[in-house]
Amino acid sequence: MTALLVALGAAVGAPLRLLLAHTVDGRLHRGTLAANVTGSFLLGLFSALGLSGHAMALLGTGFCGGFTTYSSFAVQAYAGGRRAGSTYVVATVGLSLAACALGFALG
Repeated sequence: MTALLVALGAAVGAPLRLLLAHTVDGRLHRGTLAANVTGSFLLGLFSALGLSGHAMALLGTGFCGGFTTYSSFAVQAYAGGRRAGSTYVVATVGLSLAACALGFALG
């Protein structure tokens, strides 16, 4: 049952991220950044709310896991070169950690 919930959540999250990235991404990869920061906020919120195992599998692992992306983030950071790529990494990690903490605090 848990694997099915994770798959269902990811089946919703991943296409939303793809849509966001293709709509907003440009030279600065704002869509990927927005997906990672938003997903981190939601994961912090869901964690603070103390969701049941099944709800966390669906929303936390499935949806947030499918919505956020490490692979695109890594490729975009590498492609940005030393200066722009490093700035992108620091911005993504810093904003994502802050968003997760905010989500947890609000939950």
